[in-house]
Amino acid sequence: MTAPKEPMPSPAELPARSIDAIEELAGSHPGQRRAHARGICARGVFTPSGEAARLTGAAHLQREPSDVVVRFSNSASDPATRDLLSPAKGMAVQFQRPDSAGVKPVIVAVTASVFVARTPESFLEMMLAARDLARDGLSVKERLKSLLGSFPHAGEALTILSELKPPASFASVPYHSIHAFYLVDGEGRKQPVKYEWIPDAEVAYLPLLKTAVASKDYLEDELRERLEKLPAGFTLRIALGEPWDPVDDSSARWPADRPTLDIGHLSITELTDEPAGLLMDPTATGQGIEITPDPILSFRREAYAVSHERRMQGI
Repeated sequence: MTAPKEPMPSPAELPARSIDAIEELAGSHPGQRRAHARGICARGVFTPSGEAARLTGAAHLQREPSDVVVRFSNSASDPATRDLLSPAKGMAVQFQRPDSAGVKPVIVAVTASVFVARTPESFLEMMLAARDLARDGLSVKERLKSLLGSFPHAGEALTILSELKPPASFASVPYHSIHAFYLVDGEGRKQPVKYEWIPDAEVAYLPLLKTAVASKDYLEDELRERLEKLPAGFTLRIALGEPWDPVDDSSARWPADRPTLDIGHLSITELTDEPAGLLMDPTATGQGIEITPDPILSFRREAYAVSHERRMQGI
């Protein structure tokens, strides 16, 4: 039987309680991230096109190349989860060109284009509901149906997640920032944008016949083999939002006809060990870029800090 609904924690307690809920759902994995636990890091170079220079003074989006650290990952909280069983994949990029305050800008993106929740409170409610459904022994299909019924605002995101196909490569699928950001020019004008990484490689998914024989970490194996032969590449594209487009709701899409700019190219050259303590905080934008009033975006900064502290403590 499903547990009674627990009271909502205070705003100050919400990040830690949400991390607790993820652990209650997926188990405790000391020293690991609470989401996107297993990943692989690479190094590369990002070369801006200069197209964004009129919109922002951000140093990494002018014309000088920047070294980058890239982390590809599964979305699962359990690092033992097979690649095939973790629907969404992640691509986080940290630009090694810090701003004058020492901030290294980060872009965090995933293969789903919208998030499952509008607010931190609704995210926690969904995690608790998913936990209880798992404890009730429901199948994945039954859990999804129940969540769709209980959280109609998450319908699009849950449908997208249920329809995601396993990629043939980390380098063969597009990645979306989910959140909107403001590019800020020298006059203080703000342009809302959403990021998307477009792969140089043809978009490709794992053939059905290969899913039966794919290794647990086939995506890491494929990327290693790919980079031994040639670099992997992505174009960084931004969609230019209108003033009335939602910037405070990561569960909502923007219209598909928004104009776009290709603002740079990423060339990934080699795998590398993950830097100690690496934190891919999506709110680390650097000067010239600001976060929007998206409550989930601000919440991610706080929740990531909780997860990072526990990870560094080995708990």
